[in-house]
Amino acid sequence: MSAFGVQIPITFNSNDGFTMLKTIKRTVKQNFKMLLLTNPGERIMNPHYGVGIKKYLFENQIGGTTQSDILHAIETQTKKYLPIVKINQVLFAPMAANPNGLAMQITYTIPDLGIQDLIEFTI
Repeated sequence: MSAFGVQIPITFNSNDGFTMLKTIKRTVKQNFKMLLLTNPGERIMNPHYGVGIKKYLFENQIGGTTQSDILHAIETQTKKYLPIVKINQVLFAPMAANPNGLAMQITYTIPDLGIQDLIEFTI
């Protein structure tokens, strides 16, 4: 079976050599995750690419303006670099174990393919 790319982190697979992404859903999810985690200026030849979600980790207070900044960055970057993705909802929730942390859940669709998925992570 053909593949769309290599799964990151790279791991060995006895069938393909490396673990491969064999569905569009998994490929788009990985690309979306990379867009969120990449800091602007980090990607060679494309200094504007990336949301840089981890830079919000050290904000003094994760509140209304920080959440709206994060949402704006996600929407802007997704529209520019992953236009196939339509963001449906971004939910923020405080973390019980870490009052300075923030849990996020992004629900998105790929309208042209009828695929819906979500990404969850913490900062």
